[in-house]
This record gives sequence, structure tokens and C-alpha cells, in this order.
Amino acid sequence: MWKILRRDKRIRCAMTTAAVIGSALLQTYVIQAFIRPAGLLSGGFTGLAILIDRITSLFGFHISTSLGMILLNLPVAFICSKSISKRFTMYSLLQVLLSSALLKICNFQPIFDDGLLNVVYGGVLYGFSVVLALRGNASTGGTDFIALYVSNKTGNSIWSSVFSGNVLVLCIFGAIFGWDYAGYSILFQFVTTKVISTFHHRYDRVTLQITTEKGPELAGEYGKEFRHGISCVDAMGGYSKKKMYLLHTVVSSYEVTDIIALFHRVDDHVIVNMFKTQQFFGSFYRAPME
Repeated sequence: MWKILRRDKRIRCAMTTAAVIGSALLQTYVIQAFIRPAGLLSGGFTGLAILIDRITSLFGFHISTSLGMILLNLPVAFICSKSISKRFTMYSLLQVLLSSALLKICNFQPIFDDGLLNVVYGGVLYGFSVVLALRGNASTGGTDFIALYVSNKTGNSIWSSVFSGNVLVLCIFGAIFGWDYAGYSILFQFVTTKVISTFHHRYDRVTLQITTEKGPELAGEYGKEFRHGISCVDAMGGYSKKKMYLLHTVVSSYEVTDIIALFHRVDDHVIVNMFKTQQFFGSFYRAPME
């Protein structure tokens, strides 16, 4: 029953929406109850927005964290949307917009006075807010847009560059507001990263091996909705002796749920074998068809 429901696009959209709302609410809670009281800095565009908020406050004007999140994410999302999933971009932007709105609406109170407790509990909960969005086939925006865009274009990961960018932001933060706060922020980001890596592998590439009696139809529908190449070869069922087709495609892990749902819409009896792709050479993301 659950598998049947997941094939329904409306059900999957509702699940993603629920994940995005939960992620935005949890992220807002962590920022207000742990990050701000302890003077911490998270990673990515949210951390940069917090830094801009604090720096502008020193000069007599104020660019709020919520406004900063929107201003930083919108242009990046627009640029990167041309080479990543529109659905992924839309729901990720929804998460950012909801988080920004909730920061204005909600007023969560701090729980701890101890800095280390704020780091540990805040880091774990912030990590879960990111995982919740990722498991719902969305993200918290920012560096996720850029990382996925570069990965699709070049086949290379830029998480080392993202890490370097976070280090630079932390150095600026430490030089202005104190190195003890920067140290706690490094620990906070470390805890967050460990939670994310434990429960979700960001944008791994996977190979899908598909066995079906409706190869041409399945490949045609796949090509309409997803901008990845797919190969289709003739085969024969070893037991049934029926004519079959064997298809191969390489995709990002966040796309798998939607792709398999599409396969099941075309062929209820499709068989899909998924395994991790260690290396990939060639064009991963094809240009749109004329």
C-alpha cells in the first residue's frame, strides 16, 4: 500500500512539502534557541546571512538574517535552476522562504546558558533539519544549489571548496567577534556535518539498471521528465523466455524516488537494480531537447 501511494505524484509532493515545512520550522528553532543565544555561526548561506546581520548591526543599519537568506539564495537558485531539477530548486527555495518567514514570526526561547550544550544540542538538531529536507528530495538551499550545479556540469565535487569558504567566513567572524565564538562555531559545524553524513549521502551518483518489457516507452517517458541519458538494449527473460529490455542510466541520488515512481507508472512489473557509481566520465546532464 505504501509503495502504491509513493507512486502517486500528489502523495510524493505532499511528502516533500511536509519535509520542507518540518525542516524550516526546526531550522528556525535552532537559530533562535541555540545559535543566537550562544553567538554561533552555522555553515553555508545561512551562516553568511547571520554574519551579515551581525556586521551590519555594528554600523548602524540592519540586514536581518531572514532577509539575507533570501537575497543570497534567490540569484543562485535562478542561475543554477537551468542545470538542476526544477522541482528540487522549487522545494529548496520554499524551504528558504519558509525559514525566513518563520524567523520573523516565531520567538523561540533559549534552553541552555552553557555554550557547549548549545553547540552539541544545536548542532545535532541543525543537522537533522538539513537531513529532513534532503530526505524529502529538497535542500536548505545555498551551497547545495552550487554544489549540485557544479557536480552536474563538471562531474566534480566542490565540498572542499565549500569547506574553505566556511573557514574564510569563520575567520572573519572570529576576527570581529572573538575567536572563542569562532571555535564554538567550528565545533557546531562539525557536529552538524557528522549528523548529515550519518543519515544522508548528499548527491551521490547512482546507476540504475532497469529490466522491463516496455523499454522504448519507458525510455521515452524518462527522456521527457529527466535530463539524463539512458541506454536501451534488447534482452530475453532467462526464465520466461519473453522479449525484454535492459536499460542503464546514471542519476543523482536525490532523483531516484521520482524516477522509480515514473518507471512504475509505465510498467508495474519493472525491476530496478540500484548501485553506487564510483566514477563517471562523460556528459551527465544533457542539454534540453529542441
